[in-house]
Amino acid sequence: MSMLCAISGEAPTNPVASSKSGTVFEKRLIEAYIAEHGKDPVTGEELSTADLIELKSSTTVRPRPPTLTSIPALLATFQNEWDALALETHTLRQQVTQLRQELSTALYQHDAATRVIARLLKERDEARDALSHVTVGAGATTGGEQMEVDTPQVPEYIQSKIDATKAELSADRKNRPVSAEWATSETISSFSVTSTSDALYPGAKSISLDASGDLALLGGSDGNAGVYSISQQQVVSELNSSDGAINDVAWAGSNAVTGSSSGVVRVWNQSGSDSTAMTAHAGAVVALAVHPSKSVVASAGADKSWALYDIEAGKSVVQVYDQSKLTAAAFHPDGHLFAVGTPSEVKVFDVRSTSLGASLEPVSSGVKSLCFSENGFWLAVAQQEQSTVEIWDLRKMRVTKSLDIGSRVDHLAWDYSGQFLAVAGKTGVSVQQYTKADKKWSEPFRGSAQAVATAWGAKARSLVTVDAEGRVSVLGV
Repeated sequence: MSMLCAISGEAPTNPVASSKSGTVFEKRLIEAYIAEHGKDPVTGEELSTADLIELKSSTTVRPRPPTLTSIPALLATFQNEWDALALETHTLRQQVTQLRQELSTALYQHDAATRVIARLLKERDEARDALSHVTVGAGATTGGEQMEVDTPQVPEYIQSKIDATKAELSADRKNRPVSAEWATSETISSFSVTSTSDALYPGAKSISLDASGDLALLGGSDGNAGVYSISQQQVVSELNSSDGAINDVAWAGSNAVTGSSSGVVRVWNQSGSDSTAMTAHAGAVVALAVHPSKSVVASAGADKSWALYDIEAGKSVVQVYDQSKLTAAAFHPDGHLFAVGTPSEVKVFDVRSTSLGASLEPVSSGVKSLCFSENGFWLAVAQQEQSTVEIWDLRKMRVTKSLDIGSRVDHLAWDYSGQFLAVAGKTGVSVQQYTKADKKWSEPFRGSAQAVATAWGAKARSLVTVDAEGRVSVLGV
């Protein structure tokens, strides 16, 4: 039986064996390998020339190929090149084998990690589902066992203020007459752009009008905000801070309120010379909502929580965490309900107990804007990158009307009478009207001026819009 060299794969002329692995090698090849690496090329163990055992082989002299007998120098050169090639080939074989083993190990680890992630996601979903079926309260029971869940508590004086506001506003809501001076569909249909400002606050995302309808509050991505007088067509008060981009603004009575990307909710005094900073969120403030009492402000944050602030005390009074990312927020006109938008649904909370009252779903692409109607039982919902506006009836807990605007909707605003819904979006502003007598919807106005947000002027006789460059436009007669 012939022996073959483990390096060259040829029958060795001067065979030796490794005492460590017992493998046969050509002596000159293994000695060259040991001189370079000092290891057994098969097992990788430390190896020296002293560990090599010479083997006896047949003494029969193989005839030298006749073609090479006359050129011994050329033969020696070819032999040296062959030896180097054999060593290189062996090294490459080892590297390929090692790479195959590493790749196989990486594939096994990736498969194991995928299985672990899938198991953790399943456990998370099961835990969320179990948590959603837990009854919150001291006497809550699940599966026969009592369980107490801590619920964030709104201070009693805030609860009393909420109750008093609800009792006052809801008493005459159904019989509230519409002013004879209120805008009609004919008035709105004749709207046109009456004025447009310069680019005041680039990166603006929202606008809010004070009670007089003359002062517009807005802010930009550079962290600056200001009060723009529509009658004077100029900024009358600068509200500068270092809180980061202004994501939302609102009027709370005569106080301007701004919410920033750094999580700061700032309440400014009437002159804009001083402010009170209130921080509850670990991330950006994505939306603000002012309670009808004008003394309480709510904010929705990117940290999956919403918070209530006492403006007079200048502090946060309660913070409620949710499982979903929050994208929009709005108070019910009576102030006892607070709605937040998420990527999959609209959640309506009882403000006094901070408990979840209802979930309006499904939402396919995330909530972009929310707005309660003054009639008290309609909620308009706009979704991200969608052209439709859904009108939810809170009494029936279902969508009663879906309005297709024809282009992306960014912001919604009901007028005080609850009959006109302003829709701002990529291609302009439109007004949708609901006629109670006919129970029908119509569109008395559509304009082409782009807007990211809009607000109704006094007695619905004008619309004030802002675009992404911070330009304020007034639509009126």
